[in-house]
Amino acid sequence: MKKNLFAIFLAGLTLIPLGAQAAFDACLGYFPGKVVPKVTHKVKLRDICFDSFAVLHSGETKTPVYTVEKLNRAHLAKAKGIERTNKFYEEARLPMAERATLKDYNGSGYDRGHQAPAGDMPTPAAMAQSFSLANMVPQSPENNRGAWARRVEAATRHYVERAKGDVYVFTGPAFKGSVKKIGRGRVWVPTHLFKLVYDPNTQRAWAYWLENTDDVKVTKPISYRELVNRIGIELLPSVPLKG
Repeated sequence: MKKNLFAIFLAGLTLIPLGAQAAFDACLGYFPGKVVPKVTHKVKLRDICFDSFAVLHSGETKTPVYTVEKLNRAHLAKAKGIERTNKFYEEARLPMAERATLKDYNGSGYDRGHQAPAGDMPTPAAMAQSFSLANMVPQSPENNRGAWARRVEAATRHYVERAKGDVYVFTGPAFKGSVKKIGRGRVWVPTHLFKLVYDPNTQRAWAYWLENTDDVKVTKPISYRELVNRIGIELLPSVPLKG
C-alpha cells in the first residue's frame, strides 16, 4: 500500500530544469491567464508541478522562490476531509546540491514552514506532496503556528470560500539584508514571508507581508504594486487589476 501511495504522488509531479525562465508546461493552469512570471534575477531555478500547486525552486536558497495555487470553494471543501500526514520528505527530483534535507532543519530552531499549505490540499496524494521540502522554508515556530496560520492562511481560505470563482494565491519568502543559513546544506532563512491573493472576478489583488519572527505583528495587507517593489518579481503579468 505504501508503495502505491508513493507512486501516486510521484506520478503527479513534474520537474523541468531552467535556464532564465520557468516553463511549468505541465501545470500552466495554476497561473492567471496561463502566464508564468518572468524571474531572471535568481539562479539555479527549477519548476516543479505537483497535483494541486506548483513551485519555482531556487537551488541557491534551497527554498521556493514562490508557490502558486488555484483555489475555489469546492477545492477547499474537499480539503477539509483530508487527513494531515506530517511526513516531510526530501525532494528527490532536485539535484542533491540544490535541495534541503531533513537534517538541515533538525535542531535549527525553525519549523519546516509550508508555502502551499497542507490545509489547502484536496486529495491524499496532494497532501503527501505538500510535505516535500521543496515546498518549505525555515520559519519561526510561533510565526508558523500562530500569526501565519491564523491570520494569513485562514484569512485567505475564508476569502476563497466566499469568492464567486477561482482565486490565485502566490506564497514565498523574501531575503533582506544579512541572511541566516541553517544546516550543512546552508538553507536560507527568510527575513520575511508574503502571500499574494488575486481574484480575477473582482480584478483585485493584495498581499500579506510578515517578518519571519516569533513576535511578529500582523498588519493590514499591502498593495500588489508594493509587493512587486519589495520582491522584484512581477507575479501577475498582463492581468487586469483595479486600484
